[in-house]
This record gives sequence, structure tokens and C-alpha cells, in this order.
Amino acid sequence: MSERHDTPTPAGDRAPGTDHKGSGGLQGYVAGLGFAVILTLGSFWVADTQLVWQPAIPILLAALAIGQMGVHVVFFFHISSGPADTNNFLALAFGIFVVGLIVFGSILIMANLNTNMPMSIDHLMQMQR
Repeated sequence: MSERHDTPTPAGDRAPGTDHKGSGGLQGYVAGLGFAVILTLGSFWVADTQLVWQPAIPILLAALAIGQMGVHVVFFFHISSGPADTNNFLALAFGIFVVGLIVFGSILIMANLNTNMPMSIDHLMQMQR
């Protein structure tokens, strides 16, 4: 059996991102939920209204989406600019890089296949008949 050590952890001996004074708790989560709901409802309103100049709608939706990501990062992931959050921020940045690389690579492969495909799908369907 393994031994259990009940010695207290020194204040400086914590994993990065575990010491969040003032950012955790129910009040922080409720504030984050409120901001997320407001941004979500704002996105639906922008997509459905005629009060916004039509060519600006995609830009406004992108700005609201970036705001939504910021709310999630700060209120739910608890990533701030503090020195304890360096590893969490680097992990988040690496995850975003990997997802972007996969999406960009997939789009590049599909564009290449579309360009180099010898026949269209309609032509292939007519050949089968």
C-alpha cells in the first residue's frame, strides 16, 4: 500500500494556475455566465436585425465571437497575465496552433483536390447512367 503524507504544502510549492485569489468562486462563474449569455444573445440579435449595416454583420459577429472566447478564457479557464499562468497560456496557445494547423491543412488539401480533380461530379454521375 502507498503511504499518505498529510504534510501541508508550502505556499510557493503549487502547480501553475492553481492559485487564483479572487477569480474563482460562484460569483466569478455567475459573472462569466452573464457575460457569455449577453454576448450570445447579442450575436443572435445582430444576425437577425436590420438595424446593422449588412456588410458589417460578419465583422461584428467575429468581434462578438472573440469577446466570447475572451470571457471563457478569463472567467472559466482562469488564465490571466500573472506569472503562475504562463504554462496554462502556453498550453492554450499550442492547442490553438494545432487546431489551426489541422483546419488550414484540411482546407489546403480539399482545395488541391478540387483543383486537380479530372472530372466534375455531374460528369461522373452521367457516366454511370
